[in-house]
Amino acid sequence: MRTLVLNAGYEPLAVVSFKRALVLVLNQKATILAGVGEGRVRSANSDFEVPAVILLQRYVRIPNSRQIPVSRRGVLRRDAHRCGYCGKSANTIDHVLPKSRGGADSWENLVACCLRCNNLKSDKTPAEMGWELRFTPKMPTGVIWTVRGAEKEEPHWRDFLSYQQAA
Repeated sequence: MRTLVLNAGYEPLAVVSFKRALVLVLNQKATILAGVGEGRVRSANSDFEVPAVILLQRYVRIPNSRQIPVSRRGVLRRDAHRCGYCGKSANTIDHVLPKSRGGADSWENLVACCLRCNNLKSDKTPAEMGWELRFTPKMPTGVIWTVRGAEKEEPHWRDFLSYQQAA
């Protein structure tokens, strides 16, 4: 069970386990905005719905919240685990302009790549290989990319994520 944590201004912050969300609620640092269907958590003297979305009581300032850090996992997710050169299933990443030639670790220079294409390309550019990228790599956009710990959007979160898109 995963819970979306909203800042006091209703902007999505992170995704945490439902246990962590309940601790925040019990310590009166957050309130439950939406629960998961019929799910309930019972203790000796309390009864709570399993939280799908919680709202923090105090605003938390997050520096550089609009920058999405580059990671191997993020590149594979952005490219849907498909090779940027042949379109087959990818499990590695490749620098379009190789690092040995000054290529940076950036969203614009990294693509998901299958092992075969990665080994064939070696330290060459796609132009030298006579290859063409299937798309232009760029930094991903969308609210779900700015939420720490979120891999995919849950149906319970849809209404709360749309607040951020409207702002």
